[in-house]
Amino acid sequence: MGLFDKNKKFTGWLIVHIAQDCIYVTSIKRSPSTKPLVEVAARFSLDGTTSSDALPRLAKELRAERYGFTNLLTTNEYQLLSVEAPNVPVDELKTAIRWRLKDMLDFHIDDATIDVLDVPLDKNAGNRNHSMYAVAARNQVIEQRQTLFSEAKLALRVIDIPEMAQRNIAALLEPEGRGLALLSFDTEGGLLTVSYGGDLYLSRRIDVTLEQLQQTDEDQRKSCYERITLELQRSLDHFDRQYHYITLSKLVLAPLGATETGLLEYLTENLYIPIEALNLETILDCSKVPALRSLDVQQAYFLALGASLRPESVAS
Repeated sequence: MGLFDKNKKFTGWLIVHIAQDCIYVTSIKRSPSTKPLVEVAARFSLDGTTSSDALPRLAKELRAERYGFTNLLTTNEYQLLSVEAPNVPVDELKTAIRWRLKDMLDFHIDDATIDVLDVPLDKNAGNRNHSMYAVAARNQVIEQRQTLFSEAKLALRVIDIPEMAQRNIAALLEPEGRGLALLSFDTEGGLLTVSYGGDLYLSRRIDVTLEQLQQTDEDQRKSCYERITLELQRSLDHFDRQYHYITLSKLVLAPLGATETGLLEYLTENLYIPIEALNLETILDCSKVPALRSLDVQQAYFLALGASLRPESVAS
């Protein structure tokens, strides 16, 4: 199985996001005429146990035999690298990308599972070269994840990454014909994505965690704001140069929880692009999970809900 397995459809999908102290599980039902409906948003505490202990309990409580499963990798379990798209037939693409990655990874290429994400070319750019994203994970990580789910008798069919989960949410926010930047924070740090037409064009990690944003020391918090703003300025300037044919509409700040951090106000004052705060209830039907009215809960489930929105997760 590769990172993005698309070979089989299920009538129901569950996303499993294994965090530091718990497992988040979500499922979303999509409809062309209404907002996506959140059907499942459950949290299973690890409470000193391991994920291998928690998954069988999860399987029993959610009657998991009815579902196909998607699992999100964590930041340190893969590398996302921008590479120039090789001029080769589609069936030779992964081999060509593998050759280009051999000196870019922090482990041997023979130990890597590779997948690719295309970055669409400007329609008016002729035949000039364009970029792609390559996702590389150690074979050992993929095999361990498969074994973890197999031992719990869960049908793991897709292994996904946070950038694509965030892209899925951005796709619901994009104004037609314009791009959108989306910024989120969790215990692993910040993630900036820029998407256009439902495709991921840019991804940047920011070395500031949610806990740092919520700290009480005002000077330290302001220092974090400055680091974030500088990285955003650099990233958005790079995007403008690289993709000058795409106009960004705004930067959307994902839920940070109920604690007011001041980041929204700081970014509004220091960036040239309009800034908005996101409440997931504006794009998702959360009526079956009232707890999602809380911004704290929205922050915790943000990536899992995004992964639930992947197009392949639509029931067939």
